[in-house]
Amino acid sequence: MAQVIFWAAFVGMFYVYAGYPLLLAIWRQLAPRPIHKRHYSLSQGRGEPTVSMVVAMGNESRNALEKMRNCMELDYPAGKLQIIASLDAPTDGTDTLVRSCQGVEVVYSQVRIGKAGALNSGVERATGEILLFADSRQHFERHALREIVANFADESVGAVSGELILLDERGREASDGTGAYWRYEKKIRAMESAIHSVPGATGAIYAIRRELFVALSEGIVLDDVVIPMRIVLGGWRAIFDSAARAYDSASESPEREYQRKTRTLAGNYQLLVELPELLVPWRNPIFVQFVSHKLGRLLVPYGLAAFFISNLFLTGVFYRTVLALQVFWYLLAIVGWLFSTQQQTRQAATANPEA
Repeated sequence: MAQVIFWAAFVGMFYVYAGYPLLLAIWRQLAPRPIHKRHYSLSQGRGEPTVSMVVAMGNESRNALEKMRNCMELDYPAGKLQIIASLDAPTDGTDTLVRSCQGVEVVYSQVRIGKAGALNSGVERATGEILLFADSRQHFERHALREIVANFADESVGAVSGELILLDERGREASDGTGAYWRYEKKIRAMESAIHSVPGATGAIYAIRRELFVALSEGIVLDDVVIPMRIVLGGWRAIFDSAARAYDSASESPEREYQRKTRTLAGNYQLLVELPELLVPWRNPIFVQFVSHKLGRLLVPYGLAAFFISNLFLTGVFYRTVLALQVFWYLLAIVGWLFSTQQQTRQAATANPEA
């Protein structure tokens, strides 16, 4: 029995991280579904659609002004771009900073309503044909909005996710563990998009058709998964466009990365409660992608536990070698975590010598 569990766990985890990408690569070659992207041009008699950009903010005084400046510098006709800052009861002066920016419409909540509530409030003010959602920390490339909007010329497209590029302290694309994993993740999204849809968007930069928005339930964590997946269930495509880029710094610490991962996992469990039809093959047109990408990732921690525990009961040179490698790997992870924690403590002490 232990041997069955050991190999089942191994095969499952191998499929999630290696087998599934291989399946996508073959699928993309056999049955591609290209997007008929079209850049709008007034000279050709086709004007750009109106866009409402909704940025949900809490206490973002460090990023508010730079974000609003970035929004206003996008290469898009000013008369067709509505910028909405939806403020979730900030207490650090974010509201004062945002109100000082001309051309920005402010929606203000005096009580905390969470990101989902802030997005709902912002969309209520929106008048554009396209809704563009963004976070406060990331910087958009100047042509990012034009690239995203061009995809909506394809009538099958209901949602478009841009590409988030993580930068290191030198301003280059991050090449550490987080950066490498994120590049791997984007390659998978590109292949999923090429055959139908991605099972979620990048929260920092994604857009949808205005008429497809459904108000988010209170407390929704992953709006960038719930909104696109609801659109896919409605018969539209949710695609990934690497030409529409936003930039952010890579996670500064393992703690921050852990918090992000925890939030993502919790949000995926919440997603199944919000949209249970995602688990019904004949209702979900990207059932294989959803199960392989989203559910597979949720099950990996259990697979790791099963892999390790079952290994304890197996004898023989091969199994004992695998067990030793697992123990060594986890010890390295613990040492790395301890080293990072100590380094952050020293940096904090240096920055605050009186603390």
